Amino acid sequence: MVDDLRRVLALDYGVARCGCALSDPTGTLATPIEPVLRPATRKGLARVVDLVREREIGRVVVGLPLSLSGRDSAQTAQTRAWAARLAERIDVPVEFYDERFTTLLASRDPGDPTSSEDSRAAAHLLTGWLAAHAPREAG
Repeated sequence: MVDDLRRVLALDYGVARCGCALSDPTGTLATPIEPVLRPATRKGLARVVDLVREREIGRVVVGLPLSLSGRDSAQTAQTRAWAARLAERIDVPVEFYDERFTTLLASRDPGDPTSSEDSRAAAHLLTGWLAAHAPREAG
């Protein structure tokens, strides 16, 4: 469940671009937004920090690039290190969520032609996270 009806920001980290997607305040919809270019640079990381503040984000979910077997991949350590840098600069929880197949899903689902494939991948990531954290009905 989304904390206090605040938005969740999903990030599909990559060295060249970081795909971004926002939830609505109820935690129902995931919408791709403009990606952040070169997120590991000082300017790129500052842009992500600004997004968290400007959009009143309650939680950040970073896609964890695991191998098909579920083990860490070559990019996993780099993603974890970048997320740790981000977490030091913001006052909201940062967590990881398995991003396997999100890029493939984004490439097959062009969605809004004005959104980048990286941000569509972040939206798929966020959709999965929101579903996994939805309130369970009793019964």
